[in-house]
Amino acid sequence: MSKKTLALIFKFSISIGLIAYVVQSIDLHSVWSRMLEADALNLAISGLVISLQILIGTLRWRAIMVGINTILPYWQILRIYLIGLFFNQVLPSSVGGDAVRIYKSFRVGLTLREAVHSIMLERVATVLGLLMLAAVAAPFFQRQGNASEADIMVSFSVMMLAIGVCGTLFLMFLDRLPRKFRSWRFVKAMSKFALDTRRIFLSPHHATKALGWSMLGHFAISVAVFFIAKSLNLNVSILDCMMLMPPVMLVTTLPISIAGWGVREGAMVAAFAMVGVQADDALALSFLFGVTSIIFALPGGVLWLLMTDKKIDIISTEQPR
Repeated sequence: MSKKTLALIFKFSISIGLIAYVVQSIDLHSVWSRMLEADALNLAISGLVISLQILIGTLRWRAIMVGINTILPYWQILRIYLIGLFFNQVLPSSVGGDAVRIYKSFRVGLTLREAVHSIMLERVATVLGLLMLAAVAAPFFQRQGNASEADIMVSFSVMMLAIGVCGTLFLMFLDRLPRKFRSWRFVKAMSKFALDTRRIFLSPHHATKALGWSMLGHFAISVAVFFIAKSLNLNVSILDCMMLMPPVMLVTTLPISIAGWGVREGAMVAAFAMVGVQADDALALSFLFGVTSIIFALPGGVLWLLMTDKKIDIISTEQPR
């Protein structure tokens, strides 16, 4: 049996095992009933917000491309981004679509370096924006009767943001490490990536755009989850979602399950318990969010089938740094 097959079996097992663990003490009939009773109007609003979040994601990726002096037409970026979302849902990893985006970007005209770096840097900006949003929301997060949990969330958010910033600084200066480290194969391979990382995050113009779009995108996800919660008549606020969803999204990106299923459910049950949401309600919320994400990723599958790999002229840009 190949390593890829074993990895796939492992991830399926993790997803199924985690879901089984989460639901072992939950009335699934109650969860199903709650989902069927969800308010259609609020679900529709959530869908519109997710659509907006997809457009924001393409603008974030475009901002990164501009920062490293290359760009595709917006319609092409949107098409490839949608295809990536689709493969995030069907590949055995929540970030599997990134590899597909690299391939499609290269096929339509980006160099391999531009394709890899733009998507890697977009991922860095996405994580940093997520951590920044959590850190901004943390001081305002309060839970009646249990201030200690709010203090834990604040400390955790600040710590994770500090780790994220330090990690980004490390990437920026990989090509400026002491000479004995620069001979390492990994450091050599990442030297040009370090240059592009500095182009983005040491430029107020590019950093503001990349991180701004990232924070706005994660805020949109929080708003979408809020409206799903509202459709279930759950007593949570947008601020609760802003504080609780970033850790959930971070955990979901770990490549240990199928499109984050199981990991997301466990994380959302644990997170929303902090604001008094019952486990069956949190599970219904997670399932509806997952299903909604799949629905809005489906157009990417159609585009994958229809999209040709005809190369186009790449526009080299020079923007303020």
